[in-house]
Amino acid sequence: MSEFNVKFRGVRGSYPMANKDFLEYGGNTSCVEVNVNGHLIILDAGTGLIDIGNRLIKDYISSGLTASERTPIKATVLISHIHQDHLHGFTFFRPLHIPSSCINVFGNVNYNESLSDELAELLFGKSFPLDLGDIAGNLNIQDITETEGIILREGEEPIIKRIENENDTKVKKDDVLITCYRSYAHPQEGVLVYKISYKNKTLVYATDKESYPGGDKKLVNFARNCDLLIHDSQYTTEDYMDPYTPKQGYGHSTFEMAVEAKNQSNAKKLVFFHYDPGYDDAKLNAIKENYKKDDNILFAYEGLELDLM
Repeated sequence: MSEFNVKFRGVRGSYPMANKDFLEYGGNTSCVEVNVNGHLIILDAGTGLIDIGNRLIKDYISSGLTASERTPIKATVLISHIHQDHLHGFTFFRPLHIPSSCINVFGNVNYNESLSDELAELLFGKSFPLDLGDIAGNLNIQDITETEGIILREGEEPIIKRIENENDTKVKKDDVLITCYRSYAHPQEGVLVYKISYKNKTLVYATDKESYPGGDKKLVNFARNCDLLIHDSQYTTEDYMDPYTPKQGYGHSTFEMAVEAKNQSNAKKLVFFHYDPGYDDAKLNAIKENYKKDDNILFAYEGLELDLM
């Protein structure tokens, strides 16, 4: 099954918006669904994750008459960081509550804490009717570092190995490879930037990161010649530089910063992502006018699908 399909489920930053002025682009927070070579990979667990879960449950029920006959739900969830807008949908992801489900979650908090402990404290217990240990499904939460890669191989559990690059001999022809690095351009403990590679096609997911004067060289090298760059674009330059409420240091980029990253990395296609919750459809459409001449620059909206194969 040679596929590499990307579908945007939540494109908003900070908090969700349920408002008639946000229907065109959507009000759900960060979540991108990637189906590649038979593997379901989900980038971040904002409120956009809830709809993925509902669809997976429908497919699960229709796959057989009884629980023993149905096809188990399997997914790999990549958490960029543990701010609320990237976790809002996690506890309401219905496949977690099906005993046969196998959900592998990867991320990294810092050197002193584990992702599992942080999710247990933030999302469960006092803030939710269940504890993390009460989840019925097979939930595996693992920390990943930028020296390691996650290999997804047909018929096997995710393999974590030290990976030098996409051409590492540990990676076989039909493997899906996930690599990452930590950017400290987002308070308070940085954010993981992910790359998904399959058959010489690459997707780079760089949300919640602020750029630097002259560009972010680490990102540029990481995303070099990628097929799709999904880049944080929370602010216009005017809002970013506003003399009364400047956004510098908030850990987010402008649309122009994202374009600069695309140009410097030679990314084939750029998708603006993680819009400020104050940017309604009219505001985003006005911004879009500045980029309508470039077919390789797209504005993310809920339901946007891209095929990289």
